[in-house]
Amino acid sequence: MTTFDPPRPVVRRLVEEALAEDLGVLGDITSIACIGEDQTAIAAFVAREEGVLAGTAFATEVYRQVEHTVDIKWMVRDGESIDAGMELGRVSGSLRVLLAGERAALNFLSHASGVASVTRRYVRAARGKARIFDTRKTTPGLRALQRAAVRAGGGFNHRDSLSDAVLIKDNHLAVMGLTQAVERARARWPGRPIEVECDSLEQLTEARAAGVERVLLDNMTPEMVREAVELVEGAVKVEVSGGVTLESVFAYAESGADYISVGAITHSVRALDIGLDVL
Repeated sequence: MTTFDPPRPVVRRLVEEALAEDLGVLGDITSIACIGEDQTAIAAFVAREEGVLAGTAFATEVYRQVEHTVDIKWMVRDGESIDAGMELGRVSGSLRVLLAGERAALNFLSHASGVASVTRRYVRAARGKARIFDTRKTTPGLRALQRAAVRAGGGFNHRDSLSDAVLIKDNHLAVMGLTQAVERARARWPGRPIEVECDSLEQLTEARAAGVERVLLDNMTPEMVREAVELVEGAVKVEVSGGVTLESVFAYAESGADYISVGAITHSVRALDIGLDVL
């Protein structure tokens, strides 16, 4: 296990669900028909394109659950850069088992590596001037995997669930004033940091006066963010969200924002092309 892995119970549960979905009632009937029960083999995980590796804990768990005697070794660790043609790891044992676990292992590995790879691009584009955060815009059921992949790519995790932090957003403010919402949140959850989403400098001024720890500037231009940063004078941490792209992320980072949250690193990611080749 690494710092990029979700908790072991989460890995086990997700893999159990994936294998139940993929193997069906009878298992891999093609391999059962075509491959001898005693046939063994070695197969290599191979990158078809460059990126960042993530999700090895899930691929390992797939083979542990299909057949615990299968041996799997990784040459590359989560968070490391990979190139097209690079051998990432090897799995050896019953060929029936290798093929039965192939798709589930690759699905986890390719998706996680896709998230890590895109995250790394945003991190590099920000050039160290702001932290890249994920959001709750994740695939249902796969949040733990995607958040781990974000960390492997050099990004940071925002709140995991609605229970983790107070974030007062526009729909809360639609029925209540900002100052009142902050006061009620502080009374109900004393000691917890409070963040408020602001879509105008007027709201930002009110949020600072209310004593919040962080503001989320929603869909503002880099120029507006710069003005907002000057307005709070370091008294409040500034997060930017909404419409940030690889082309614009540096402008936002350079504006003085502390954090930039990007939903695209989880909700709009293409899986990295990784294959399993029998040697």
